[in-house]
This record gives sequence, C-alpha cells and structure tokens, in this order.
Amino acid sequence: MTDDVAPDFSFALNATDGAARAGVIATPRGEIRTPAFMPVGTAGTVKAMLVDHVRATGADIVLGNTYHLMLRPGAERVARLGGLHRFMNWPRPILTDSGGFQVMSLAQLRKLTEQGVEFQSHIDGSRHMLTPERSIEIQCLLGSDIQMQLDECPAIPIEQDKARASMELSVRWAKRSKAAFADMAAPGQALFGIVQGANYEHLRRESLDALLALDLPGYAVGGLAVGEGREEMFRVLEFTCPHMAADRPRYLMGVGKPADIVGAVARGIDMFDCVAPTRSGRHGQAWTTAGAVNLKNAQFAEDNAPLDPDSDCPASRDYSKAYLHHLFRAGEYLGPMLLTWHNLHYYQQLMAGLRAAIANGRLAGFIDGFKRATGEAIV
Repeated sequence: MTDDVAPDFSFALNATDGAARAGVIATPRGEIRTPAFMPVGTAGTVKAMLVDHVRATGADIVLGNTYHLMLRPGAERVARLGGLHRFMNWPRPILTDSGGFQVMSLAQLRKLTEQGVEFQSHIDGSRHMLTPERSIEIQCLLGSDIQMQLDECPAIPIEQDKARASMELSVRWAKRSKAAFADMAAPGQALFGIVQGANYEHLRRESLDALLALDLPGYAVGGLAVGEGREEMFRVLEFTCPHMAADRPRYLMGVGKPADIVGAVARGIDMFDCVAPTRSGRHGQAWTTAGAVNLKNAQFAEDNAPLDPDSDCPASRDYSKAYLHHLFRAGEYLGPMLLTWHNLHYYQQLMAGLRAAIANGRLAGFIDGFKRATGEAIV
C-alpha cells in the first residue's frame, strides 16, 4: 500500500462472478458495500428526501457537486459551518465530483485553457476560474471522503485528434490534482482518477496507463452516458475494465438506468451515481421490478394496489397507485417525495440483489430474471 492510499481508506474484493465484483470500501465514516449506487445530492441535499430516509433505503454514500456548492452557498462558507457532512446532516461517506462536467454543460461563456476553465455562473453571471488545484481545494473545504480529479468530458461522437487532446489534458490535470491533494487532503480521504478517451480503445488504454502510474486509491470511467447509447457504453467498458486495477474501486460516472447498472456490473464496475431515480420520482415515474411505470397515466386513477405490497419501504408499501396518481395530478409536494423515496429504495434493493448474486455465483440467473421481468435487453 502506498502513501497515497491512507490506512483508513481501503478496498477489499470479497467475491467475483465472471467480470462482476462484490466488495467493501472502508472509509473513516463507514463502509460502502459494492456494487454501490450513490444517490445524487447535488446542492447538499438529495432532492425531496430526508437524510434519514436516504439512509433507510440502504444507501451507504451520497454524491455532492463541486460546481453547484462552490457557487452556492460557497465552499468556504460550508467549511466555516463544519463541512458538508455536518451541513447536510449526513454523517456517512460523501463523494464529490470535480465540477468539470457541470462547467462544460451548464456554465455560460466558458473558456478552456491549460490552466483550467474560466466560466460565468449560470446563477448570477459571476465569473470564476476552476483549475485542478481549486477543484481539490473546494472538495477539501467541503470535507468529502472521495474526491475526483478535474477532467474534461467531451461528448461522443468526437474526432479522434480532439479526443486525444482532451484525454491528454485530463491526464495532465490528474497529475496536478494529485499534487494538490497531497498538500491539502485530510487523513482518510481519497482521490480518484478519471479515465477518458471517448470511444477509442487505444486512447482509453493510454489514459488508463498514465493514471495507473499515479497509483491512486480508485479510478473512474468518465465520458460515457453522454449520448453514445447503451451498446456503445458497454463496448467501451468491455475493453477498459479488464485493464483497470483489480484491487481498486471502479466507478462509472453518471450511470444510470437499472439496465445500464446491471450490464455495467456484469462488466466489472463497482460504483454508480445518477439522477435517474430522483428526477424520475419528481416527474411521476416509478422504477419497479417490472420496469418503469408512469403514475400520471389515467389507468392508475382507480388502482388501489401499492407499488410493492411486500416492500419494507413505506412509500412503496403504504400508498396506493391511485393516491400517487392523485398527488401528481393535484400538484402536491408529497407525490414527488413518495416516488423519489420509492425509487431510491428500488435502486438500493437492486444493488443488494446484485451483491448477493455475485457472492453466491448466480449473477447470470439474476440477470436473466431481471430481463424477463423488465423486458430490458442487456447486450
């Protein structure tokens, strides 16, 4: 174990089934069972959820967003108030992204240079500079347990020469992020590198080789779920995951829908985050063992059955589909709250099922059952 992997941050691989892995990430604030899904708490809150309810779904870790928190309320303010864990009343692990993706997708009048990204806030038009060093500084002020290097995340498709230039810039930023992290991080915190290279196999390998040389505690696959489609995403994972460090966590950023997660776990991914369960919940869509259901549809107006009568989640068990339909039709806040709670519980149950299947060597059967129940094709 190197100096970059703090003694109180570690990863234990406990079982494999084909390429799929089940393990535990240990952090000073608790263990993270993998495969793990991280609910997205963009601005210091998982939308429409109390933190106690988030934990009750089975979540071991949540995600916070550097871009949004640096703009409002400000990382320095969060630090003065005791850090993000205390601020949002979540004592368990938090992963923060670098802010780079949001700068590219949300900010106005952005200018990318070797130094970093200068951008105009989408909130009030104020100007900011996000560099690898500033991103790490913000994440350290927030006090997150797992921090991400600043990278550039281009959309797919992209020309090969542009993908190479972007990937090489991200590698240089990874080196700067590591140096800044060494100066500013607290014991037990960990820095993950991000593999880029679009959908070009040789570029992904070059990116990964350069990051592995930095000997970081974990590695993410970035630049996917940006419009390339599920089949292409899986193809990239198939030629990337086998070369990733077996003894470090593997994180697929921004993914995804349940079928995306199941297929990515089968290809060797350990960690996921996505707004799908919370965003869907706010718009009337429930994820269930039989697939996605739109509770706004008129067919549910007199359906007295709950979403899942056998669930230990109150939102899934104790409210009828007719009532949920009514709440959304009436514009009541309780509708998004209950459906978000249900969706996050479903996602965590999916992860628990995947972990158990891997541990028992029955992943293929689990996937077959998932495909039959949902009608999803997992290529």
